Amino acid sequence: MSMTYEEYLDEVTTLIVEKYGASDAAAIRLVVAAQDKEFFVPHDEKPEMRTVERAHADARTLYQASPMARSAPIKKK
Repeated sequence: MSMTYEEYLDEVTTLIVEKYGASDAAAIRLVVAAQDKEFFVPHDEKPEMRTVERAHADARTLYQASPMARSAPIKKK
């Protein structure tokens, strides 16, 4: 089942906080910056893209491309 666009953005933001230890404010900034760069346009147009699995992948992509990832110690899981 897909989420609404707003739910999807919330899920990606939450995952960045939970999985990568970012603050709420930092995660929100990442997601807003991605929106500004039109990263989420396809998600808005195609509801089938708004899944939990995709949210995990997008959270990883956004975090890894962020300055936070470049300065954070590597976590092994």
